[in-house]
Amino acid sequence: MKAIQIQQPGGAEALQVVDIPVPKPKLNEAVVKIAAAGVNFIDVYLREGRYKAPLPFVNGQEASGVVSEIGADVKIVKPGDRVAYAGPLGAYAEYAAVPAERLVPIPNGVSDRDAAAAMLQGMTAHYLAYDTFPLKSGQTALVHAAAGGVGLLLVQMAHNLGARVIGTVSTEEKAKLAREAGADEVILYTKTDFEAETKRLTGGRGVDVVYDSVGKTTFDKGLNVLRPRGMMVLYGGSSGAVPPFDLIQLSAKGSLFVTRPKLGDYIITREELLARAEAVLGMIAAGKLKLRVEHIYNLEDAQQAHRDLEGRKTTGKLLLIP
Repeated sequence: MKAIQIQQPGGAEALQVVDIPVPKPKLNEAVVKIAAAGVNFIDVYLREGRYKAPLPFVNGQEASGVVSEIGADVKIVKPGDRVAYAGPLGAYAEYAAVPAERLVPIPNGVSDRDAAAAMLQGMTAHYLAYDTFPLKSGQTALVHAAAGGVGLLLVQMAHNLGARVIGTVSTEEKAKLAREAGADEVILYTKTDFEAETKRLTGGRGVDVVYDSVGKTTFDKGLNVLRPRGMMVLYGGSSGAVPPFDLIQLSAKGSLFVTRPKLGDYIITREELLARAEAVLGMIAAGKLKLRVEHIYNLEDAQQAHRDLEGRKTTGKLLLIP
């Protein structure tokens, strides 16, 4: 089968097309014939070596498809089942062996491509809005990269929960997308200082929560726009890692909270995984959550997908199709 393998960390050129055997399932695994694989910033971090994985490895942590084979101990899925998953490595391929307990059924009314697009980013948006900082009606959230893959979903969920949403974006096109998703105010950070504008929009009070996937270039100013006892939710670092900082700043700026969450800790058990996935896929099936799958690449074009993602040339979701 064809797969995209990383033999040494590096730039996009580290994504190499290889021919390797179709995996055989271990006792607790199912082999999934991949219909679509999601492209996410965590894939970039793994490719760069910022996050470690044993070399060589097949990149990708999100996909949908059909079960083609199961291990002897697997009872919860069977060949022919439509499934999706997020987490286990190996999605940039024609087939992937996945622990069966990590697979979730795709409901009727949700396409394979939508399921692949929703798993990692949809469940991320869900835990951010419903658990890390459970948004309530009347609260105000600042969402960085509001037209990105997670951003557009997070804006919709926050809007549906009754929160006021302030989004930051880089272009007028992205501003339009953020507004369509439900952002009440949109700041073009390329033209306006988001710190000053957020303070103006909140009458100096500040926001209840900042959802920050950008990191290095936004973190310090993000702390400055939080209300006393507000929360900084740093869930990514597309501009680079946040440098170490003195925790006394949190006290000086109003007894602030900072958290650096990841999806894996919000889907630890199968019960939690199913509940979160079903909530997200159910929103899609019901028309309450709209996905933007604008960028579809052949599997062999994974390098270009990464370059486009890192170059901020994309909005919404990127998919690879084997």
